[in-house]
Amino acid sequence: MKLLKKTAVAVFAVMMAGLYAQTDSSQRTESSAEEEYLTSVEDVVIKELAGSDDRDNKMVALQYLESAVEDGRVSKEMMVALDSLAGEGVNTQSRTGGRLMNNFPDIRAKSCDLLAKVPTEESKTTLVKVALADNEPMVITAAIRSLGEIGLNDGDDVVDTIAWISKKNSVVNPTSSLALEVIIAYEKLWQKAENKANMIQAVSQIATNYNYVTPVRTRALNLLKQIQSSGSSDSRKK
Repeated sequence: MKLLKKTAVAVFAVMMAGLYAQTDSSQRTESSAEEEYLTSVEDVVIKELAGSDDRDNKMVALQYLESAVEDGRVSKEMMVALDSLAGEGVNTQSRTGGRLMNNFPDIRAKSCDLLAKVPTEESKTTLVKVALADNEPMVITAAIRSLGEIGLNDGDDVVDTIAWISKKNSVVNPTSSLALEVIIAYEKLWQKAENKANMIQAVSQIATNYNYVTPVRTRALNLLKQIQSSGSSDSRKK
């Protein structure tokens, strides 16, 4: 597996060097074709690395994906790879002798962070699935954070999903870091919520749960006051 990673990186580097070395004016007229070829090569490399059983190969795939996202050149194939990596070890499992071999929470969390930088309906759907299916706090936290950053909430699907997750973890594994991300996400989403009941209940539970540190409970209480103030203002307008 290490050999696959090294070989893929080497091949990709050589191809990139060869393409960027062509800089004379006549060759520049073919830049679009070169960029298209480069993207197809990158797609193949990322697909192979992401599909590998080796964690290091998957991390290299994420590095390529991060570069593509930052450059604004994410292809459909890249999104498929990112979706797969976000569910690695949960949605897709590889077992040897009954032992789960591809449980890589750090890979899933990093993939969730990258999905926030591609704010599409597809990214939102992937993040909702990950948040509901995963049991690792670091992954759930990353998924909720990214859902807040994307900001899509059609039919209150996101605010209700976050409320359910918050309620579940407040009982099973109350962690202040996850509760804080819930509050931060709601600070970005509450004005887009049609029915705020589940969200208000989730925020109220955080505000009154002494398993969470004081700054998190205080922030939750402040959000409740903000929502309440907005509701009062709307009533007066009517």
